[in-house]
Amino acid sequence: MDQSNHPPAPKKGNGVWRALDCLPASVRRFLVNKETILYVVFGVLTTVVSYAVGMLCYYTLPIPSDSPMLNLTANCISWLAAVAFAFVTNKKFVFESKSWSGRVLLHEIPTFLSARLLSLGVELLGMWLLVDCAHVWYGVAKIGMNVLVILINYVLSKLVIFKKKDDA
Repeated sequence: MDQSNHPPAPKKGNGVWRALDCLPASVRRFLVNKETILYVVFGVLTTVVSYAVGMLCYYTLPIPSDSPMLNLTANCISWLAAVAFAFVTNKKFVFESKSWSGRVLLHEIPTFLSARLLSLGVELLGMWLLVDCAHVWYGVAKIGMNVLVILINYVLSKLVIFKKKDDA
């Protein structure tokens, strides 16, 4: 019997890896490489920093619980902590930008902060819509918005902030 008309036997292993097999090799290399894996790891850690600081502030700041300022203040403080953590980890470990020269930092710091301010605006708007308008629990809204922010920040970090000269 001719077996050339039969589909290949399914590969053993994790379903995620099997799903990636259907993508072109260039797309797989873009999605699964040292940089993206480290970005996800440090993105999760940045989210933990943001979430922990946000929750701590939300439940300890001396602002009335029915005031929209509580949500916004807690979120801004958590943002500052997360940005400081993210800059160092992205520069050093993820995108391996080795230079700490003034010229390099004069590019990286303002563009990093600008990108983070953009994603902060997205996060604040989303948090206001979800928490204050839709009455979603703060913790759930915070996790959802952080996923969106990680995606926005990766694209901006990869294509603008820590872009390597050979990527141009």
